[in-house]
Amino acid sequence: MTELSRADHSSHPPCVHFPRRFNAAHDLIERNLQAGRAAKIAYIDDAGQTTFGALAEQVNRAANALVGQGLRMEERVMLVHQDSVAWVAAFLGAIKAGIVPLATNTLFTPNDYQALLQESRAQAILVSAELLPALLPAIKASPFLRRVLVSGRATDEGLHWQTLLATASTAFAPAATCCDDTAFWLFSSGSTGTPKGTLHLHSSMMHTAELYARAVLGMRESDIVFSAAKLFFAYGLGNALSFPLAVGATTVLMAERPTPQAVFARLKQHQATVFFGVPTLIAGLLASAELPSPSETALRVAVSAGEALPAELGQRWQRHFGLDLLDGIGSTEMLHIFISNEPGQVRYGTSGQPVPGYRMRLVNDGGAEAALGEVADLYISGPTAASGYWNNRDKTRATFQGEWVRSGDKYSRDADGYYTYAGRSDDMMKVSGMYVSPFEVEGVLMTHATVLEAAVVGQEDQDRLLKPKAFIVLKEGQSGSSALATELQQLVRARLAPHKYPRWIEFVAALPKTATGKIQRFKLRGA
Repeated sequence: MTELSRADHSSHPPCVHFPRRFNAAHDLIERNLQAGRAAKIAYIDDAGQTTFGALAEQVNRAANALVGQGLRMEERVMLVHQDSVAWVAAFLGAIKAGIVPLATNTLFTPNDYQALLQESRAQAILVSAELLPALLPAIKASPFLRRVLVSGRATDEGLHWQTLLATASTAFAPAATCCDDTAFWLFSSGSTGTPKGTLHLHSSMMHTAELYARAVLGMRESDIVFSAAKLFFAYGLGNALSFPLAVGATTVLMAERPTPQAVFARLKQHQATVFFGVPTLIAGLLASAELPSPSETALRVAVSAGEALPAELGQRWQRHFGLDLLDGIGSTEMLHIFISNEPGQVRYGTSGQPVPGYRMRLVNDGGAEAALGEVADLYISGPTAASGYWNNRDKTRATFQGEWVRSGDKYSRDADGYYTYAGRSDDMMKVSGMYVSPFEVEGVLMTHATVLEAAVVGQEDQDRLLKPKAFIVLKEGQSGSSALATELQQLVRARLAPHKYPRWIEFVAALPKTATGKIQRFKLRGA
């Protein structure tokens, strides 16, 4: 497939054309072998390096192992596995065999796992040995599981995955899938409740790689890619799997949690050129005493997504590294980023402009197209939309409306076509009859020198009227006080309209978040 150039935002969206018979895993691997990259390093994980040629063999072994355990086309295998080449090979091996992998959050609760195994009716599960204890109750309760495959050390609780791989063939003919077949599932983050199974097609990963990785980021074969976002997350799946494999780049993976120290170690040791993070992590990196100097890294592209980036964080990143931090918005439903800032055209405090290949609509409360500057509901049209949610017709119909996907986000657009995030629709509040964006208030609070993180929700006062309340996480060494609370309130009053300032300030040690870094404001509303 040919590379796509960056197109004018008003032009007809570009597209990628697929043959009717198409297997995403076969395409991502075969394109690298045909390009002569068999000996090039594809992945560096905690265990070492893997070439594109070795990865191709591991994918085929995984496909054979799954088929050898009796799994058939369109049956489902749940993947609860730490980030490694083994994760990549199992995910792609399943897809190559026409089996549907369910990329699953490694930090879900036992109750979540039990519900997801029950709802998905997965026939097999592949789990890292270290994660197995948290899954055993769910595994034992599932009436559908036929095979438990354990990766890493051998246990008595299932078949040893590496032993199965060792005896499997390195040759496998791709299943006769088509571009519109379901290739894999992702689960929504659960930021507003129970995770939903989201179904994605064989064509979708390559669309995101062409429209965003190549056309917006300019990702190329010479890049070394490191994503702090994990592979089970839609954002991380593109960053660390479909994007680098599409262009032949090298990817760094790590199993451990992305602490500032772990991230700095990978950036410096492997000299990553492309970095993907989330705002919570960016705040932690910039606040760390171990923050490396620009000369210690080789970054040429840095991206933030998962949640909107406060302008203050982006500006601090740019001042330190001399490199734009590209904020964008994507979703599990759209698979990756569909609005983004571009290198050299960044406006901090905005999510940027539509990625070519995607169209946006802003619809106000009256159902009409919103005026410039008006906060309204964001709808997206593009080639990577999921086909729906599993066994959830009501939510599918509410979200996937013809060619349009309702994002659940509130946005406004300016005359230059830049989109500014206002908050999740469920998180917006009306104060004195006027909308208040929690993200706007949080952005002002973040400019205070003592504040590491902030979250704003609505709370009723003594008259049962809704007013903003702020939860504040302070930087290390700082302590909360009534004087500081008053200072923060005055800061917001000085920057924003009077009705937007938080009537209450509560200092907390941490904010409730999903494993992907999104703040769970619904939990704070009940605090």
